[in-house]
Amino acid sequence: MSKMQVQQKESKSEAGSSIDKPANVADKPRIFTVWRKSSMGFQGTDGFSVYDDSGRLAFRVDNYSRRQRYLTKEIVLMDGVGKALLCLRPQILSMHDRWNAYEVEECRHKQPNSKLFSMKRYSLLQNIDKKEVSITKLADNKKAKLVPSFRTEGCFEKGSCKIYSSEGEEVAQISRKTTGEASVLLGNDVFRLVIQPEYDCTQVMAFVIVMDRIR
Repeated sequence: MSKMQVQQKESKSEAGSSIDKPANVADKPRIFTVWRKSSMGFQGTDGFSVYDDSGRLAFRVDNYSRRQRYLTKEIVLMDGVGKALLCLRPQILSMHDRWNAYEVEECRHKQPNSKLFSMKRYSLLQNIDKKEVSITKLADNKKAKLVPSFRTEGCFEKGSCKIYSSEGEEVAQISRKTTGEASVLLGNDVFRLVIQPEYDCTQVMAFVIVMDRIR
């Protein structure tokens, strides 16, 4: 086999190995700067603007009000260009501040059924900073059920928090954001989010939004 044929074979092999890889899963940790402010910038509204390490707008939540949970209908997580990715809704009759995530199409129904995940406060009496995430999976009887899959440790409000998988692997880390050579600490509305490889950035960002709402 000639050198050119070998190079062509290697090129095809490399291309084929990346076909099935999700677009938002990286080979190395993804670093984001999360700003608790709508990218639209309208006065009197809240939201999120999330930038990647290149300074590009990666995710956003525009113009919702941080009202009481029972007055909040839904929050839509979008990508940088405004494409709706996930719909987040509070579960009204919940003692643990439970929030559910749905496909955007499913949110058009008054009572959506197929939850992607459910996130709640771990306990009302202790570990109030700890959250638990259950992902919808198929059971042995082929029926979908929520299975505990992620948990949080630390204090989100103080900007020091980690997300772990059910196997104990670190999924993401939230920390206070610093800037400049003097490492100036920015305000509480700006923080750093590091997501480990092989984890869905959209899903983790949805976790962060729910954590903020529970807070």
